[in-house]
Amino acid sequence: MAKPDEVREGVSLTNLDQELFVDAGVTKRDLVDYFDAVSDRLLPVLRDRPLSVVRVLRGQDAFMQKNLPKYTPEWVPRAKLWAESSQRTVTYGLCNDRRTLLWFGNQRAVELHPALTRVEPIGQTDLIMDLDPPEGADFGVAVAAARLVRQALADVGLAGALKTSGSKGVHVFVPLVPGLSFADVAAATRAVGARAERIDPRLATTAFIREDRHGKVFLDSTRAGGATVAAVYSPRIRPGAPVSFPVRWADADNVKPADFTVKTAAGLLGSADPWVEELPEPQELPADLVAEGHMIPVARVAAMHEGKRRARARRESGESE
Repeated sequence: MAKPDEVREGVSLTNLDQELFVDAGVTKRDLVDYFDAVSDRLLPVLRDRPLSVVRVLRGQDAFMQKNLPKYTPEWVPRAKLWAESSQRTVTYGLCNDRRTLLWFGNQRAVELHPALTRVEPIGQTDLIMDLDPPEGADFGVAVAAARLVRQALADVGLAGALKTSGSKGVHVFVPLVPGLSFADVAAATRAVGARAERIDPRLATTAFIREDRHGKVFLDSTRAGGATVAAVYSPRIRPGAPVSFPVRWADADNVKPADFTVKTAAGLLGSADPWVEELPEPQELPADLVAEGHMIPVARVAAMHEGKRRARARRESGESE
C-alpha cells in the first residue's frame, strides 16, 4: 500500500499531486480540498441518497461506479437496493459525512450522481428538467430554454431553482412534497417539458432521438424514477474541471459554465449556500398536470419503438432497390 501523502479525518490520502484527469488543470489534491471546503453545502444534498460516482483512474477512461468496491472501509455508510434494470442487488454508498466524502475524493470519484430518492422514505424528492443545448450552441440558448420551463411551471403554480449542469446545459429543480409516486412525478415532468416546448417550439424540443432535434435545445424529461443527476456542487469530468453551480434566475444571462470550477467555486461561495437560498419550499403537483403527463408516451420507450420502425423501413427500402 502506498504511503499516504496526508491523513485527514482518518482517511489516508495518496498521490495528491497527480493531475486529476487529462485537461483538468487540477490535481487530486485540488479535488479533495474542494470537497473539504464545500462539504457543509454538499453533504446535505447527498445525505441518505444511494450514490453513483464517476471515477477516473490514472491512465484510464472515466467510468461510472454504483457498487461499492470490496475494499471499501466498513465505516462507509451503504444501502443495498434491487436494480430492476440489471436484475441484481447493488450496494450503494451513502455519502453522509465528511470522512466518507474525503474517501470518495481519494478514490478519484470526481462526479457525484445521487439518486432522486432518499433511502427512507422512498419517493422522488424533486421534479427535474435537464436542458441540453445542441452541439456548438452558446450556453445562452440553454438559459433561454430554462426560462421556457420556468414559465411552464409558473403557469401551473410551481417554481423551480436553476443550476448549471457543470457540462453544457442547465438543470431546473422543483422540490416536491413527500409521498408522490415515481410514476406521477415522471408524468408531471413530461407534461412540463411538453408545455415548455409549446411556448417556443423554434427554440426547444422534447424529441428524444437526436436526429429529430434539428439544432434545438433538448428538454430532457427522463430524470425520474431510477435515474440520477449530477449533484449541485459536484465537479464534472470536463476540461477545466467545472462544477455544477446554483445560478439565480436574475443572473442567468451573465454566467457561463466555465465560471465555476474546482479551483474557483469554493471562493465564490464563501460561507453562503445559494442552492438553499434559491430552492423554493416543497410543492404539490397539480392533478391536471399529472393527468396530462400520463397521456404522453415515455420518451425512451417511444424512441425505442420509433428506432425499430425506422430500421425496419431502411431494411425494406434496401431490399426493394
